[in-house]
This record gives sequence, structure tokens and C-alpha cells, in this order.
Amino acid sequence: MFVNKFILIPIILGIAAVTSYAMLVSEEPSEPLTTPIYNSGFTYYDIEDIQTSLKERDIFVSSPTAITDHTISQYCTFFENGLPRTMEYCTTTAVLDSYGQTIGNINIGGSTTSPILAIANLETDSLESNKETTYAIFETVIQTLVCDCWEEEESIGFATISEWLDTVHTFYYDSDNRSIKSKIDNLSDTEIVFEITPKDDSILQTLIITKHV
Repeated sequence: MFVNKFILIPIILGIAAVTSYAMLVSEEPSEPLTTPIYNSGFTYYDIEDIQTSLKERDIFVSSPTAITDHTISQYCTFFENGLPRTMEYCTTTAVLDSYGQTIGNINIGGSTTSPILAIANLETDSLESNKETTYAIFETVIQTLVCDCWEEEESIGFATISEWLDTVHTFYYDSDNRSIKSKIDNLSDTEIVFEITPKDDSILQTLIITKHV
């Protein structure tokens, strides 16, 4: 089954995979998601392939740092059935553009042996700032962690990943710059969410990949 939809939402804290067209999310205690362990799909070692691919485009991704203390919810949290779920284990990396400026991070989380969640957060002055770089990062993350099969899936509705990102950008501008999300469901047994959130002096673009379980 394929689902692709745009969702207008108010600005909320945290990373959320929403299930309705408009919703407010209240803060609830986050419960660690520790079982079961999922051994299919991407792994923590895939960050090495992301590093290699992006280095060829002068984009630097640091070595992953494990997050196991109380700050883990800031790096590896998603929403499931309307409730926040925090990973038992999480790694984070810093992402630097070709000028050596930090523009975000890539976080991967799950159990200590197998991840089920990946989040790429990129913050730029505007959607047009570092556009080539942000697209390269999002495309690489999807191709590495999901599959390099986007163009083979006609049901997606977008010929390329960049076409999808362009469409979300256009929808953001047409919605008076309100926070929006678009979801691609069931591509290689994953859910992919792309969200744009305006901040005071910048734009936060977030790509969230979760394994179907």
C-alpha cells in the first residue's frame, strides 16, 4: 500500500510521524522502546556508506557518537499511535557542508544491536540555502537506508526523490510557510516522512525513516 500526503500542522517540539491531517501533540512521558529487536533493513554500520557517498560531494559526516543518557530523547524520538517513543540506544553524527559549516545531524536509533529509526535534521537560513547539499544528504540517506529503488516504484507518484522534495518545498511556500509534512509509506517496508518547520531565523528540514514492524 502506498500513501503520500501533505499535512499542515502547527509547530511542535520533537520528531513526530503524524496520523491525521492536523493535530496538536501534548508532551507525554517518553517510554524507551527496547523490544522486540528488528534485524531487517538498515544497520548502524550503514552510516559508513553515507559518510563515503557524501564525502565524494564535499559533505562531511562525523563518526557516530553513542547517546545513552537522559538526553537520548532529544536525538532519537518518534511518535507512535500519538505517543512519543524513545529508543533504547541512539547514535548521532554532525553534518558539515563544503564550507565546513555544521548544518545538522544524522541520528540512528533502536536496540543496541539493530536500529528501527533514522532522522536527518538539517537547518539552513532558507529552503534555497545549501539546497544542493541538503538534497544530496536526503537522497543519500534514503538510497542507503531504504533502497536505491525509488525510480522503479511508479506508485510513489514522483519520478525522483528530488522531485518529491521540490513538491514539498512548493507546498510549504503555498501554505504561507506553515509547518508541513509529507509521507511515503511502504517503500521497502519503511515509512519515510519529510517535514519542514520554520524557526525564527532559519528553516528546519527533517527526514524520518522508520521500519515497519
